[in-house]
Amino acid sequence: MPQEFDIAERMAAARLIELALEEDLGAIGDVTTDALIRPDERGAVKIVARQAGVLVGMPVAKMVFEQFDRDVLWTALKQDGSALQPGTVVGELSGSVRSLLSGERTTLNFLTHLSGIATLTRRYVDAVAGSSANIFDTRKTLPGWRVLEKYAVRCGGGRNHRVGLFDMVLIKDNHLAGWKASGADHSVSAAVHAARSRVASGIPIEVEVDTLEQLTDALSAAPNIVLLDNMNLATLRQAVELRNRMAPRVELEASGGVNLNTVADIARTGVERISVGALTHSAPALDLAFDWKTSK
Repeated sequence: MPQEFDIAERMAAARLIELALEEDLGAIGDVTTDALIRPDERGAVKIVARQAGVLVGMPVAKMVFEQFDRDVLWTALKQDGSALQPGTVVGELSGSVRSLLSGERTTLNFLTHLSGIATLTRRYVDAVAGSSANIFDTRKTLPGWRVLEKYAVRCGGGRNHRVGLFDMVLIKDNHLAGWKASGADHSVSAAVHAARSRVASGIPIEVEVDTLEQLTDALSAAPNIVLLDNMNLATLRQAVELRNRMAPRVELEASGGVNLNTVADIARTGVERISVGALTHSAPALDLAFDWKTSK
């Protein structure tokens, strides 16, 4: 589904493109292309999907050539979020053959990686269709790629969890262990109350629990979200029933043991959120390629 590619995505893309071109071209440039292709050679290329999936990265691909060679003409034929079938032409480029060859791999690296994330996300979203659950990503992203990877998740129909450590409180087991070591009241509810008293209003508070006893404690403090860590289906159903009785406005998030074989059953327990680290850390690249039609 289409998403806004706004200033945050553009800034992240510009930094990554600069790094990508620098690591690919070094201080010398594309020695193979420069050795074989005349500077005045002109050509055209189509970007073609080899697999079915969801397209993401078209604004980034355009930016690659805006940064590398502004004389290359870029024409987008599909927008981010488009469903692809094998053979779908997503865009066309024309200009210096040297530039097209030298920018090919950087362009495809962005397109195949981001499209792979969106494609995998769409599979999870489709698997829970008809339930009350939404699919969320995590912070398990490649360093530097988080903004673009989370954009790809949205294009695939998923939702973004917190961007970083700055925009949501998420009290996990290690935080609670440190809370206990400090000598303070180390209950889950006490941690939620402490966080609420010390962070700016409007910052959501989520807390992780492993047991129904911890959940009962957490719900008494009414955080925004409770993360149910590695609970089996029966326990998840009990957790939903407990939440419905104690604090129906608190959302429940299932995490751990989530894959395409289990996600539908997890969704049917009644949780509102399912977080899936695999969306960003294990998505296979979607196969897209340059099909050349060089003119003489």
